[in-house]
Amino acid sequence: MSHFDAFRFDGKRVLVVGGATGMGAAAAELALDAGAEVVVMDFAEVALAGAEAIPVNLAEKASIDAAVEACSGPVHALLACAGVADGTPGIERINFVGHRHLIDRMIDSGKLGRGAAIGFISSAAGLGWESTLEEFRELLETPDFEGGTAWFEKREKCNYMATKQAVCAYVASQAFPMLKRGIRINAICPGPTDTPLAQANKEMWLGFGADFRAETGVATSTPMDQAYPLLFLCSDAAVGINGITLITDQGYMMSGITGSFPAATMISRVLMGRS
Repeated sequence: MSHFDAFRFDGKRVLVVGGATGMGAAAAELALDAGAEVVVMDFAEVALAGAEAIPVNLAEKASIDAAVEACSGPVHALLACAGVADGTPGIERINFVGHRHLIDRMIDSGKLGRGAAIGFISSAAGLGWESTLEEFRELLETPDFEGGTAWFEKREKCNYMATKQAVCAYVASQAFPMLKRGIRINAICPGPTDTPLAQANKEMWLGFGADFRAETGVATSTPMDQAYPLLFLCSDAAVGINGITLITDQGYMMSGITGSFPAATMISRVLMGRS
């Protein structure tokens, strides 16, 4: 064995929720290449050769429970990658409530235990979570599926930004209690990434930061560009990293906050809750 083996997943089982397309599919492919046994849960058809496929609808509690029942353990890394855009019915369940319920069920069943790691895909849209933390406390303290759904509906927050802020707040708030169980939890907050979901919302999602990319000469991120840091956060090499939301946007937000790219300053401050 070498020290670099800590970056690999040989002999481990990786569950990718939302691994049929986009960043989730890239993460599933990368996990296979890193030596893992891969299980993919998704509503869409799973085409990755070598991966076990389990159907799940994150908008339905019964479907989640059935998927967890069908998944054998132990699971050493759980990647929560499923997500939908504004206008999708059940967005609050698919983007957050369903993932949280699935994680709880995996832990309660003993399939996700000590030594495991959880990696969420959030978004740059979720970066303002710190300034709205008090508003989300009730949601974080209402762990049941029905109560979580009702929280979003009552406050008319069934939207993309609110669900992604909820993800970031959840990850940060779970750093301590999860670690007491021997489980680490982190998230990435991608910038514009060329996925099918982004293509369906191309003008807004892929147009964001286009001036920054043009001036720096970098291309829009690929799904694999985001899969690399996501899988790393769940590897043994990241053992000291817990409860963070890692910004994976090629430096756009930090360039705006510091003023090195002035065109990004206003939107960076707004998104990060520093306006």
